[in-house]
Amino acid sequence: MSDIEEEKKNKDIVTDVHPILSCDVMSARVENVRSQMEWEPSEDKSGWENFVDSFKRVHVEELDPNLSIAEKIAIKTARSPLKRKLKNRHLQMIAIGGAIGTGLFVGSGSSLRESGPAGVLIGYIISASFILCVVCGLGELAVEFPISGGFTTFATRFVDESFGFAANWNYLLGCVSVLPLEMVSASITVNYWGTPKKYRDGFVALFYVVIMGINLFGVRGYGEAEFVFSIIKVTCVLGFIILGVILVCGGGPNGHYIGGTMWKSPYGAFVGDTGAQRFKTIMSVFVSAAFAYSGVEMTGLAAAEAANPRKSIPKAAKQVFWRIALFYIVALTLVGLLVSHKDDRLIGTSSADAAASPFVIAIVSHGIKGLPSVVNVVICIAVLSVGNADIFGASRIMVAMVEMGHLPQWTKLDYIDRRGRPLIALAFMAVFGCIAFIAASPKEGEVFTWLLALSGLAALFTWFGISLSHIRFRHALKAQGRGTDELCFVSPTGLWGSYYSCILIAIIVGLTFWTSLWPYQTAPNAATFFESYLSAPIFLVMYFSHKIYRRNWKFFIPSTEVDIDTGRRESDIEQLKADIAQEKAELATKPFYYRSYKMLC
Repeated sequence: MSDIEEEKKNKDIVTDVHPILSCDVMSARVENVRSQMEWEPSEDKSGWENFVDSFKRVHVEELDPNLSIAEKIAIKTARSPLKRKLKNRHLQMIAIGGAIGTGLFVGSGSSLRESGPAGVLIGYIISASFILCVVCGLGELAVEFPISGGFTTFATRFVDESFGFAANWNYLLGCVSVLPLEMVSASITVNYWGTPKKYRDGFVALFYVVIMGINLFGVRGYGEAEFVFSIIKVTCVLGFIILGVILVCGGGPNGHYIGGTMWKSPYGAFVGDTGAQRFKTIMSVFVSAAFAYSGVEMTGLAAAEAANPRKSIPKAAKQVFWRIALFYIVALTLVGLLVSHKDDRLIGTSSADAAASPFVIAIVSHGIKGLPSVVNVVICIAVLSVGNADIFGASRIMVAMVEMGHLPQWTKLDYIDRRGRPLIALAFMAVFGCIAFIAASPKEGEVFTWLLALSGLAALFTWFGISLSHIRFRHALKAQGRGTDELCFVSPTGLWGSYYSCILIAIIVGLTFWTSLWPYQTAPNAATFFESYLSAPIFLVMYFSHKIYRRNWKFFIPSTEVDIDTGRRESDIEQLKADIAQEKAELATKPFYYRSYKMLC
């Protein structure tokens, strides 16, 4: 089906939201309308008048004041007037684009230095295993509920309002801090070519205008830009993998066979002499891996603006994991074979210093000229891409948080214009992004460190919330006499996969507390602790403050009271079951290799 036909079909979809199920609190069915206006320029007006009109707010009907808080949240997020312009290719590249950035190209260098090549692989492989479960669980929820705010609303809806409040604030703080962080990173990257520091603010201004300009073009402009950015990054990583294999096998200009030299004495595969020391250094990789992998959840956030989430989200969820696992694990394996963890160049001035990129070091060390500059250009593009994704994510989160009551209404951050742009939220991000102009200040290093601290564990808390929401959704289905046979997409890792990810993330957060309080080779100190663990106390303060304010002492919403219907784009459950059964029957007639491919990809 072509994009035009798909978009036309999407416009014709019935916009009635499935009624909320009855329970002790909600005894009556409530008919809801997802009042999305399809605004088109008027032929009777000039181009300038239509341009001005496009910035006017979309009218959304007032809700019944007698509805409960939970009902209002479900309805508001379900009928948000964001435009459904993202295609499958956009969704896949948005997730890949958000996850391939400075965390891979530059941040992996600090992980290599601190834990050795084997430690890096162990940390990233374990992280990839639970991310598979997170992405699959998120895919299941996002297909069923393509609503405003995506996964940021699931915790409030399926777990508990206080948990959702804390998780959303934690994720929002991570997003808004990463924007100036990435722009400062880009300005530092140009130092590789000897650019004077006095021009750093000029580069910040350039990156600032590009990122904000892309987001003002609306969701389609954002999707196309991210598609191009991600193709460039993926091409760079694939090119490095091919080059890395050639260099390891001795095909470089020096003609030396490298093999596993960097894993042997005097270099070594691990950092540390004892098992306890090596374990502690490996644990330090998980925070870096979380920062590097953060962005895989963007497909769930973009579901509300997807043209056909039932078809596009499952493919994006499964393929994103395999692609990122391939890029990270294979690329980092080659980096560990080509660069010694004792190389002085890995120290760098900051995690944004392109000269400290192990990819650049690997190429320079083996006598290849020209390519290091190409990689640094890609690093700049990667930084722009991640900053771009953060503006998109943060602006949509702010809209959903106002709709859920987690941000005050008077902020108008839920203002969405006729082009589907959250203008006030974008304006807020534009103002906050001005912090990046600290790049030319002597205090730039300190600001950079604390912005990084705010975003450090945010991804882990987000992934934990996604998996916990999936668990609670499945329990609610069972408690209300429903089953997975009515789901458009069932997570391949299932309920146990979400339990696995929750348990593993909880263990990692607990052990990170230990490594942050008693770091390897340094004495315990408050600055080091909070630089690594600042997100955790923020989460706890937000959670318990909301509990006290709301006087809500329940840890979970009872399974029988969880709303599992409002916001579904497919309103006829029986017809949906019949369609799913037919699709499964057709798939069963296909060859084994085809069925295996569809299951995994």
